[in-house]
Amino acid sequence: MLRFSKTTTGTVLFALDALLILAAWPSVLWMSRLDVLDLFIIPTDSRGLDYPILDLLLLFAMGMYRREAILEAGRSLSRVPLVVGMGAAMAILVSLIQPAFVPTASMPGGRDQAMLFGLAVVTFTFCAFLARLIIDVMVRRHVLRRRLLIVGAGQRAWDLLHMLSREGASLHDDVTLVHDIEEDVDPRLLAERPDRIFCPPDFDVAAVAIRVDADLIIVAPEERRGMNLERLLDCKKAGFPVIQYLSFVEREIRRIDLKRMELGWLVYTDGFTFNAFDRFLKRGFDLVVSSIVLLLTAPLILGGMLAIRWEGPGSVFYRQERVTQDGKVFWIMKLRTMRVNAEAHGAVWAKEKDNRITKAGNFLRRARIDELPQLVNILRGEMSFVGPRPERPIFVKELTEKIPLYNERHMVKAGLTGWAQINYPYGASIDDARSKLSYDLYYVKNFSILFDFVILLQTLRVVLWPAGVR
Repeated sequence: MLRFSKTTTGTVLFALDALLILAAWPSVLWMSRLDVLDLFIIPTDSRGLDYPILDLLLLFAMGMYRREAILEAGRSLSRVPLVVGMGAAMAILVSLIQPAFVPTASMPGGRDQAMLFGLAVVTFTFCAFLARLIIDVMVRRHVLRRRLLIVGAGQRAWDLLHMLSREGASLHDDVTLVHDIEEDVDPRLLAERPDRIFCPPDFDVAAVAIRVDADLIIVAPEERRGMNLERLLDCKKAGFPVIQYLSFVEREIRRIDLKRMELGWLVYTDGFTFNAFDRFLKRGFDLVVSSIVLLLTAPLILGGMLAIRWEGPGSVFYRQERVTQDGKVFWIMKLRTMRVNAEAHGAVWAKEKDNRITKAGNFLRRARIDELPQLVNILRGEMSFVGPRPERPIFVKELTEKIPLYNERHMVKAGLTGWAQINYPYGASIDDARSKLSYDLYYVKNFSILFDFVILLQTLRVVLWPAGVR
């Protein structure tokens, strides 16, 4: 049985998309009698290459490789033509502005552009449909399954199985559990999979790993003190990778499990390091991206201002105190979306279908236009383009008292978008704040410019297909 122990289903789907496009696109261009040499060999004219590169980039940015997109195949397939069309349109835009930056590049004719656009949309849509059909067959036949061996059979093991079923990067895991004779077994595990729980003599985990041909061993007991580490070392010597529970959750779910958090793990694992060069790159990234976005969205901001003014009196901008890096307080700028006296009785959490929001404000929020003036905060250095969402001082004080490690999110500047925003859109309660913190801590711990770029790309998905806005 072919197994992908270290490869997620989304990664396999991306590889299929890329392989099908690379196989189909040159053939389509050749059959259409376009100059293949000019399109693929001459480096100063990348008209043919722009289309597949931007197609894959847009598929990624729109979340077409995420777990939920693969599971909801019908909805994903309905979105494929739109995403492919957006990628082809971007390729046309790139080809039009390319001669301004590459003097030796030629301006393609209108007929060639129209033909390339049509060929790209049809070809890439077909490739995307075929790739998703292949993935669906592979998932149904359990080709992409992983064989996981969990050391522990208590509540922590149950929580891990629950997270894997809802958020795991792989759509099918073949899970076996092994526990010490002194450890209590969670009754829910006994009810659901009694035939997959083993208690080997002398805690011989390696023997069970060999028996089930495990791809990965996850150490997740309720209590690690007193555990026979020599048995786990036997597993490593036998060639089985061994990973601690919190590290596996971080790698697999891409967030920090606050429920089972151990400060010792945070201290001894990699992360939470920011050198001067990292900060220099991030600031440069902020200045360049925010300037470009502010220039491109200026008409939207102006339109929003006119809509607010048309609806009634009051300031078009809304300024409010927020907390950023190192707990510093600054005044955030937004387009006003609530009534002028919305908080006459004090600060309150935002709510879904909040009756304080105006009609124009409702549209501005759904389109995310109300957030755009924060680009000025980024240029001032008060915020970053990517980072934890800035909260109000009164809420930060409350959350710090109730949620451990909440202040650690302030190790970096607050952001216009962020890892929590694209993965957990709502944040209107203590529980929501705790869930969002698990993503914020993951971002702070694993910060990199490349990660910022990934988040920025996937923000397009949230803007175009929002799961909800408050």
